Amino acid sequence: MRAADSVWMLSYRVGAAAALVAVIIFRRNLAAELSLLAGLGIVRFAPAVPPVSAAEWFALLQDSCLVGLWLLDIFDLANYALVGLIFIALYGALRRVQNGMMTVATVFCFVGIAVCFASNQALPMLALSKQYAAATTEANRSLLLAAGQARLAFNNPGALYKGTGFYLSLFLVLTAGLIVSIVMAGGRVFSRLTAAMGITANVIALGYFPALVFAPSLCALPPSISAPFRLAWYIMIALRLFKLVRGTGEAGRGAARCGGGDSGYRSGGA
Repeated sequence: MRAADSVWMLSYRVGAAAALVAVIIFRRNLAAELSLLAGLGIVRFAPAVPPVSAAEWFALLQDSCLVGLWLLDIFDLANYALVGLIFIALYGALRRVQNGMMTVATVFCFVGIAVCFASNQALPMLALSKQYAAATTEANRSLLLAAGQARLAFNNPGALYKGTGFYLSLFLVLTAGLIVSIVMAGGRVFSRLTAAMGITANVIALGYFPALVFAPSLCALPPSISAPFRLAWYIMIALRLFKLVRGTGEAGRGAARCGGGDSGYRSGGA
């Protein structure tokens, strides 16, 4: 087996495992799930309505650090990192089907991930909240509140309009997923059902943006409706990537056996 094949097999294994972890543990929008459960009264340790102002976020982070970080979408960082691993594997699997489109999709995905990490305010807000708690003068507290509000202007999970960073990262990653799904439909590496599931999930999720503009009260519906399709898509991707690993490994072992036999035959003939 060539070294390049070994690298891609490793990426398939890692990508498949990442897809399953993204399904089971670090799902996207875990903060929204927590808020929903709190609003329904199922959980009592989180506020039913997320904070909006810097002062409210600081108070929550000081009262319950984990809940505050959760609602500030810190787990989305894990989800986006896992998505990056999935896309590396998908590029390897589909690069021969449509290299140009897969390159565009991969670039979109990693730019979106970079924007997500740069704009996520969980850790910066935690640091500011600690400074705010330790501040001894009203002037210092006012400066820290202003700094917190400036941070939230980039990404505020508690606000209706969350911020440029959130929207840009989400749009790029969803668009990348849609492109990959279209490439899947044009090849034989993944099934048509897998492609259809990906197209459905990403098209519905992209409906978040028109809803945000024309019907803000309904903007939570597209992500919620698309979630089951995305989970199914990830599971199908994981299963197929594991099969590719097994298939490549078996082909490599078969080639090695054939090559060994042929070599022995030639050696004997000489």
